[in-house]
Parts: sequence; structure tokens; C-alpha cells
Amino acid sequence: MTAVAQRVQFGPAGNSDSFYAAGFSQTVQAFSWLKEAFGLGAFEIPFGRGISMSDTTAQAIGEAAAREGVRLSAHAPYYINLANPSPAMAEKSVQYIVNTARLLSLMGGDRVVVHVGSPKDQSRETAMALCGERLRMARSALVDQGHPQIRLCLETMGRESVIGTLEEIMALTQVDDSFLPCIDFAHLHAAGGGTINDAADFQRVLDRIEEALGLDRARQMHMHFSRIEYGKKGEIRHRIFAEIEYGPEFSQLAPLLAQRGYHGIVICESRGTQAEDAALMQQIYLSSLAG
Repeated sequence: MTAVAQRVQFGPAGNSDSFYAAGFSQTVQAFSWLKEAFGLGAFEIPFGRGISMSDTTAQAIGEAAAREGVRLSAHAPYYINLANPSPAMAEKSVQYIVNTARLLSLMGGDRVVVHVGSPKDQSRETAMALCGERLRMARSALVDQGHPQIRLCLETMGRESVIGTLEEIMALTQVDDSFLPCIDFAHLHAAGGGTINDAADFQRVLDRIEEALGLDRARQMHMHFSRIEYGKKGEIRHRIFAEIEYGPEFSQLAPLLAQRGYHGIVICESRGTQAEDAALMQQIYLSSLAG
């Protein structure tokens, strides 16, 4: 693997406002624009609100991304709940994951980000056991249906009311060797009431991931980053980098990613400026890598 392939890749979650302002309207047009305007090498397809893409569109997106060397991931629907006590409803959640993976496979991507679910009226222990069982089902379905290359990236969440603390994601990621964590640093910051404030805080997060998964697997992890607004119950909304009154600060994380040899993907979830903010993160990271 080349040195370029070994570094962290950056990109937006979906299309930024400036993409549409530039006169573009279809995601198939995004990759050449991202390369020319920002030099970005990753893009996350947002299926959070539902899956409505045709196979033809997925194939066209994959071909366009491949021409520009852009790595694709996809975010599965937000309404997935693998902790649902109803087997029928849980099977629907597994199918949403499989449907996302099938389309991403057509696009040539290999990472599906998943919100695992909510305990609702169950104990957290029971909910975690159900999530583990359904994740095994999802992995088996992916293999059986011809998508063994797809890696499920289990996301840390911004509210304590749902499954997705750092410890929970570390436990669930170990259900199958193919799984990776999707560490959303904004979510961790919000869920903890503003707990990521300096490089030492980021270091503690990375140390825990490396302890749980080993350095090699940790280095590959998927990441989400933005500033975030939070309240007593955690996450309220993602914010943009220009809104400096909100944290966390990527400049405190970048040197750690460079020093520790991380080579996963960082996706920016800023609201409307995700391409611009992803480019800024890439610039900060490359400066850390060079320094």
C-alpha cells in the first residue's frame, strides 16, 4: 500500500450548500467538484432518512467516484433499532442495513455507518444483548448475499438515552472482526456535556479504542467530526467550523492521528459547509503529518 493510501482520507456527508450554489444538482457530479475545488478523497452517501436510490444511479455514482479516486461510505437509516424486542421489527432493521450495503456495494464502497438502536423500556444489558445478536444476523446476511467486503461501522451517539457510548461501541465492535467503530467526536462531546476540550481528552478516547481493538484495527476506524450544540440531554444539532463558540476542536485531534499512523476516514457533518470544513480538517491534518 502506498504512503498516500495509508493516510487519513477526508470528505463530506452528502452535498454542501456550495455544491448546489455552483449549479450542480446530482451527487454523480460531486466527486470531480470535490477533487477540483478541495482535493478531498472521501464521501458519505446519506441514507439516514431513507433509501430511495435506484441501482442505475448507484452504479453511476460508483463509476464517477472511482474516476476521481474518491472512497465511498454510506450512512444507513436513522430509524434502525437493533434493540427492538420485536423479532419482526428487528428483522426490518437488519434489512435496512442489508439494503444500504447492497447499494453501496454497487457503488464500490465498503463502509456502512449504523446507529445501533435504543433500549426503550428494556434494561441496557438486555438491549445490548439484542444488538449483538442482530449485528451477527446482519453480518451473516451480508456474507450470504454476496457483500462480505462491507464493513459495518457502529457509531457513538450524542445522547445517553440511546445505545452508543464509547464503551458500548467498543463491546459491539468486537462482535465480529469485520466491524469498525464510527467514532463521532461531536457526539461524544455532547453526550458527556462537553467533555472533549483538549488534546488529552482526545488522547484518552484513542487510548481506549486502541486498548479495546488493538492498534491496527483502531488505525482503520471511521470517524465523524463537526462542532456541536448540546444541552442537558446531550446533542441538539451539529454546527459549522465558523461557529467557534462550539466544540470540539479538530486541531487538537489531528496531530494524534498523524503521530499514531491512523489511516481511516474522517467524514464532516457540518450543517451546510461540510465540504469546506472537511477541506480545512484535511489541511490541518496534512500540516500535522508534515510537521
